[in-house]
Amino acid sequence: MDGNRKPFNLRRWFSIVSLLVTGGAAIVSGAILSNFFVSEAIKRDAMLTTQFIQSIAEIELRHGRFGLVQVSLGGILDSRITAAELHIEEENLARARQEFFDHLRLMPEALLATVFAPDGFVIWSANATLIGKSFPDNRDLKEVIKRKEGIAGGHLKSSVGGKVEQQFVRYPEDIYIENYVPLLDREGKVVSIVEIYKEPRDLIYSLKRGYLLIWLAALLSGAAIYLCLHWIIIRAARQIDAQQREIVDNKTLVALGEMSSAVAHGLRNPLASIRSSAEVALEVGDPATAKNLNDIVTQVDRLSTWVRELLQFSKPISEEREAVKIDMALDNALSTYEVQIRRAGIEVDWTPEAAPAVEVHANGPLLEQVLNSVLSNALEAMPRGGRLGVLVEATERDRVTVKISDTGCGMSAKQLEMAFKPFHTTKRGGLGVGLVLVKRIMERFGGAVVLDSREQAGTTVSLTFKVAEQE
Repeated sequence: MDGNRKPFNLRRWFSIVSLLVTGGAAIVSGAILSNFFVSEAIKRDAMLTTQFIQSIAEIELRHGRFGLVQVSLGGILDSRITAAELHIEEENLARARQEFFDHLRLMPEALLATVFAPDGFVIWSANATLIGKSFPDNRDLKEVIKRKEGIAGGHLKSSVGGKVEQQFVRYPEDIYIENYVPLLDREGKVVSIVEIYKEPRDLIYSLKRGYLLIWLAALLSGAAIYLCLHWIIIRAARQIDAQQREIVDNKTLVALGEMSSAVAHGLRNPLASIRSSAEVALEVGDPATAKNLNDIVTQVDRLSTWVRELLQFSKPISEEREAVKIDMALDNALSTYEVQIRRAGIEVDWTPEAAPAVEVHANGPLLEQVLNSVLSNALEAMPRGGRLGVLVEATERDRVTVKISDTGCGMSAKQLEMAFKPFHTTKRGGLGVGLVLVKRIMERFGGAVVLDSREQAGTTVSLTFKVAEQE
């Protein structure tokens, strides 16, 4: 059962979960911010409306010519209370009431204005059909009387008719606002309530624009967070994959190294014995067996070369580093193959004077092994002559790259992909550990190796080193 279980796809699940989380967070934050924005804007409008109506009430009270009678405008609006009960003149009372009601009727952007008594009786309304009716079950009126402060709320036009008293003079086009403004007497008691239904177009336009901007900002910020998280997890997933591959490769190399060491040590002594016996037999001088004995010596030498490569492959790479002059190291490596280069008729394109005189972080013997391995591969790719190019260039401020190119047979895309796999080789008689060792050594130097090759067009090996600090 476990063998058929699919591996956990971190990238896919994180993408799904992060999309849900960031999307949910964006929606929640958008809802909270938009609700806060709308409610605060409506409260601000309600406060201004309340101040406006209360200011009108105060002005009308001052102009009412009520003499020394201590009354409030809210306390004289109820038509069920007579002038005699209030101890004021009928004419002054009627004029004060009418002027206040006219102000309410002419309020800009008002859909309906109604004045209620505390018991729900309609004292006055812009819609004359409501005057004299009673709405004792109006919960908003009861709340205003209890709190002694105004309340407000926004509604869509589809909610028109939700209350019996919503008999507008003009039908709203979109959103409308309902305000309840309490009018208090001298003792602070609610004696009348003004209900205003408004359709403030400028405010509604601002609400819509702010609503849109808030949701747009929430969605864009959510998308930005999601993309950042997605980018981070992609990088993390790639790094984890690379580390897992590196762990697998290291385990493989350790196992191969241990096996190679055991095989090499097991073969070394028998091979030496076979070669010695073949050389002794050659000294006897039997012509009939000389060719076979020479073949034995040749094959033993080839096996011995393999044994040495296996021992190098299995041996830990030294951690020691030193500053090495790269131009001198290349000169020494090329001089090692001078005879082979001359015999194969290979032209060498190398100008030491043009190379930057820099020192790189390396280890002398290991650097020699790297250069010998790369040069050996290049020369073996050109058995009938060609051109060997060696170039040193400073690619970055603290990096230098050595490019060794040949005009040999090159490699296919598949061969290039397998080039750094242990024991994979395209050379007859090769073991397939040379480039693997080159890669391991270059990584130990803090550098890198890159292959660029095309079939029948040659190969270029780029070795990048860290420049040693100049003291």
